[in-house]
Amino acid sequence: MAKTIGVTLSERISAGLVVDHKLSGPVRYFPDNHEDEDALVELHTDALAEAICKQVVQAADGAKDLTAVGVALPGLVKNGVVEESPNLPQLKGARIEELLAAQLRIQGIDAPVTAVNDADGMAAGLASAHGKLDSMIRVWTLGVGIGYGRYPFAPGVWEGGHTVVTLDEKERFCGCGGRGHMEGIMGHRAMRLRFLDMEPEEVFEAAKAGDARCLEFKRLWHKALAAATATTIHMAGPGKIFLSGFNVRFLELPLLKDYLQQMVKMSPLQSYSLEIVEDSAEVRVIGAAVSAEQAAAR
Repeated sequence: MAKTIGVTLSERISAGLVVDHKLSGPVRYFPDNHEDEDALVELHTDALAEAICKQVVQAADGAKDLTAVGVALPGLVKNGVVEESPNLPQLKGARIEELLAAQLRIQGIDAPVTAVNDADGMAAGLASAHGKLDSMIRVWTLGVGIGYGRYPFAPGVWEGGHTVVTLDEKERFCGCGGRGHMEGIMGHRAMRLRFLDMEPEEVFEAAKAGDARCLEFKRLWHKALAAATATTIHMAGPGKIFLSGFNVRFLELPLLKDYLQQMVKMSPLQSYSLEIVEDSAEVRVIGAAVSAEQAAAR
């Protein structure tokens, strides 16, 4: 039985032991308090690596025959190096796989470490949970930013949240500073910047009540998601596309499908399907572990 450790980083660290693509034991968290959202940002690189390794050791619970350790984190990860990580800026430039593997060896765990983008980890977890490890799936995670995950892993940047969906010069709300990006419309941070007098929840509630400004934005929000999704379909083909993240609560699937049908007209590309799924730490942890197991087997 393949034993792997999956770790995800977001507002906090989540880690668990995965045996044959299923959790074995509880998911462990650091910090314990979910409301302590700035805990990881405040740690310097070495301290964050130590915190990750501590959770790995606890999740392993004495198991020494680990196949691999997978770490899913926000940002652009290439060849084991974090090239960009806006949410955890202290990791930029870190050779994260080497750093974690070295610290784990000191703790008595000698297993290869694989680092992946957190949305890719989510995609792998969904593929495992839905029995689609032999299929290509994609996932949009709608949160503070917008993540785009793809399974199986393929070399590339895959920063789908920065897909250009409009040429409007006023659309400059994306955290990267780029113009016309999907994340600049749909990201939670971007929505708060756009509506300084309203929270995103209030915007969508007002849209339901018929407020013209908020209703116009709700349509723009759905069109942005449809445009980016249509782009992935035209580039990679149809297939299963999952929608997740805490802001999936704003999504009206019939409206999204209507816009998408207007954008994808080639009949061979129309066999795509959309599904809203819960964003859970368990699925993300399993996905990080599956990604590491498959990387170790290559």
